Amino acid sequence: MAFKIYTKTGDQGTTALIGGTRIPKNHIRIEAYGTVDELNSWLGLIADLLQDEPEKKVLKTIQNILFTIGSSLACDPEKDTKMMIPELLVQDITLLEQEIDRMELQLPALSNFVLPGGQPVASHVHIARCVCRRAERICVAIQQENQTIDVLVIQYLNRLSDYLFVFSRYILHTHGGEETIWKVR
Repeated sequence: MAFKIYTKTGDQGTTALIGGTRIPKNHIRIEAYGTVDELNSWLGLIADLLQDEPEKKVLKTIQNILFTIGSSLACDPEKDTKMMIPELLVQDITLLEQEIDRMELQLPALSNFVLPGGQPVASHVHIARCVCRRAERICVAIQQENQTIDVLVIQYLNRLSDYLFVFSRYILHTHGGEETIWKVR
């Protein structure tokens, strides 16, 4: 027999962390992994809009890593979850750095601030970058509240937002878009 998708256990505004602890649905930890899930959804849309298979492959790798991050954030840090949760690795951050370096070799030097836009996929990437920054801010808030959070999560999200900025420029450069320079009035 298949499990039903609805359990009704959240009807009173609480949800369970991995480990069983029930907390309000507006708890900072729920906000963190919900925002990571939102980011993951944006990256899925971006991958669907792309034609280039190597770019799609990198995004799918990032999506899998974001699922790992979401799982980490969904765990009760005070309990043994008795579940095998994959670990975030330093190599995951290194992959982003290597991709940033690879793309930057093909881009003109950046000497001005640029406005988001210029090509539909690049615009979507900018939205994902903003969601990524929000996820990072929420994770920093968790850390500042002295709650347990893997420091690699914050590092990964920081590097991912850098990757997404460079990726938006790369998309513009390789897909016929044009950067719009911020003009001070």
